[in-house]
Amino acid sequence: MTDPTPAPPRRRRGRPPRDPAAEGPGARERILESARTEFSERGYDKTSVRGIAKAAGVDAALVHHYFGTKDEVFEAAIDVTMEPAQLVPALLGPGPDGIGERLARYFLGVWENPESRSRLLAIVRSALTHDAAAKVLRGFVLQRVLERVAADLDVPNPRLRAELAASHMIGIAMVRYVLEMEPLATAEVEEIVTMVAPTLQRYLTEPA
Repeated sequence: MTDPTPAPPRRRRGRPPRDPAAEGPGARERILESARTEFSERGYDKTSVRGIAKAAGVDAALVHHYFGTKDEVFEAAIDVTMEPAQLVPALLGPGPDGIGERLARYFLGVWENPESRSRLLAIVRSALTHDAAAKVLRGFVLQRVLERVAADLDVPNPRLRAELAASHMIGIAMVRYVLEMEPLATAEVEEIVTMVAPTLQRYLTEPA
């Protein structure tokens, strides 16, 4: 007698079927969060687009679709951490007076946040060991933040001023958060702001 129960369909070899939910609303945000985590935990060199996609539960092609190359994913991760769309107007809105203090307080505030600090540490360490990561970091800090600030202040040599401000702040971050050199490593944030703000103000606003 023939068994009436139909045999289960045979599994096809090759690529597994896509999960529509994996590429639906929220996929971009999951990719970005995975990228931030991967870069933070593995560094630039050991992070791959494929690894980011796997962590986000999507196809690698979707990462390329939303962000492009690995460098562009890296830049997007920095963008979310630093939030330049909110930073620049907040710095410029009240006018040139006090911009050095606002910049110092915002910069140190981002580093003092444990969540953003871990990501920034990964970014800075990646930039120290990989030219592509360093290029992305320079382009982001200068072109997307400080050059825009200096240019809107209508001062001569805005790029030079932006680079001086960037070198000052990145130097502080290296000594305080990466090398953890004393006494800067444990100094109060407000004490640092008070000492650093006049120099940043001079870089960005005083005549050459």
